[in-house]
Amino acid sequence: MEGELELDDALVLDDVSDEAALKAAHAEGTAVVVRADSAEAVKAALARPEVASVLVSDPELLKLDLTELTYG
Repeated sequence: MEGELELDDALVLDDVSDEAALKAAHAEGTAVVVRADSAEAVKAALARPEVASVLVSDPELLKLDLTELTYG
């Protein structure tokens, strides 16, 4: 949930569209955290190997079955 993690040195992005920033942060060893407001956005963020975690503000998104979401 948004506000529950300490993100001091992490790169926090609103989505995964900035591929250059994702790759640069990953290469530097910087944790990448992405905000998501839908199941599709969670799936897109977690599909990126550079992303360490996804932040959500809707508690319902914590209930997602990630295996089902990914593999159907």
